[in-house]
Amino acid sequence: MSRRAFLKGMARAALATPALTTYAFAVEPGMRFKLAHYFPEPDNWPDDLPLRIAVLTDLHMGAPHMPLARLDAIIDLVNGQKPDLVVLLGDYAASHPFVTKQVSFAATARACSRLKAPLGRFAIMGNHDWWADARAQKRRHGPTEAHMAFADAGVPVLENDAFRIARDGRAFWLAGLGDQYAFRTRKAGRTGVDDLPRTLSAIADDAPAILLAHEPDIFPKVPDRFALTLAGHTHGGQVRMAGYSPIVPSKYGNRYAYGHIVEAERHMIVCAGLGCSRLPVRLGAPPEVAMVSLGSHNADRTHPPRKQGPAAIA
Repeated sequence: MSRRAFLKGMARAALATPALTTYAFAVEPGMRFKLAHYFPEPDNWPDDLPLRIAVLTDLHMGAPHMPLARLDAIIDLVNGQKPDLVVLLGDYAASHPFVTKQVSFAATARACSRLKAPLGRFAIMGNHDWWADARAQKRRHGPTEAHMAFADAGVPVLENDAFRIARDGRAFWLAGLGDQYAFRTRKAGRTGVDDLPRTLSAIADDAPAILLAHEPDIFPKVPDRFALTLAGHTHGGQVRMAGYSPIVPSKYGNRYAYGHIVEAERHMIVCAGLGCSRLPVRLGAPPEVAMVSLGSHNADRTHPPRKQGPAAIA
């Protein structure tokens, strides 16, 4: 069953139950919100380099669930957390047919420029940011309208590139991967602009590194040169019960659906994001911002990782 077919089936079932309909289509996607706290402990991140990262992804902006007023309130909350660094992982426009008011990339980017962090705020693009730009699809390259909107708003966009950030005499690299499903064609299916070797080559010294990737499917190819991978795209499946999502937009299914994943001592955090795709429904996967703490911040660590090995993912 496809993701679209599942969500449509769920919609029909929910309509038969008024309370569930209200919750799944109005309360959870448009009124609930959580901060998800993660305390990964990768071996190749130094304890004496504390870092708190706010992760925002899959905004899918558009009323009624993600109007500008809701984004502004979320930004105020994130700023109140006083993160050292803020990263935005793509998919800024709504893609479902139930949007009552569109929000432009320019307006979203201007709002995101209010995010405050001493080490900066950085963005990457997602598949919907590419798909929304017909001219970029036709010419088979960027920049897209979203790229330009964020650059104009003063939010740097990383695409197969890395940026060196210094803090208190220490340094680390923040790398951003191009989207893995940037183009849609009838013959070739979906193809990307991702270039992991080029991204790696932008790292010029042995300082620790973090990788930003919209889709988590790149993770099996990510070398241990990266201490941590941060991803979105899956929305936690949008419907998630007892740690399981029936439909996940990933070729790996639930393996990379949501949360803190550890494989072969490599760490990835997949954030459930803020908006909705295909249908404006969430059930058991509320909108969230991930707060990720590295280094000495982990002295009060209370959220253990969900470890996965070959037996668990077979």
